[in-house]
Amino acid sequence: MDRYDPAQQDDILGRIAEWRRDGRRIAVATVIKTWGSSPRPVGSQLAIDDSGAMIGSVSGGCIEGAVVREAMQSIQDGKPRTLDFGVSDEQAWDVGLACGGEVKVYVERIEGQ
Repeated sequence: MDRYDPAQQDDILGRIAEWRRDGRRIAVATVIKTWGSSPRPVGSQLAIDDSGAMIGSVSGGCIEGAVVREAMQSIQDGKPRTLDFGVSDEQAWDVGLACGGEVKVYVERIEGQ
């Protein structure tokens, strides 16, 4: 399992700052809870801009597509979301968590200048 890397976090925050200076709209997804076999630890983040550019990771790929779709929707409507992925969730097979893990991800649009 990947470990939380503060250096990668700094890169994400730096990229968010660049995107904001460029006038892009941004959402950030953060892993807020894990259980069992989860690909990324709590605190891992993925930033998405309104063109679909991304930096970071909340899953190593297996739930990223679903998270990006929700992040793009959050950019549009401004509403935060809490996403649950896990073995008890029918979506688990679709996103690749059929191995027994659960991941909870909080997605929010970044506001302000």
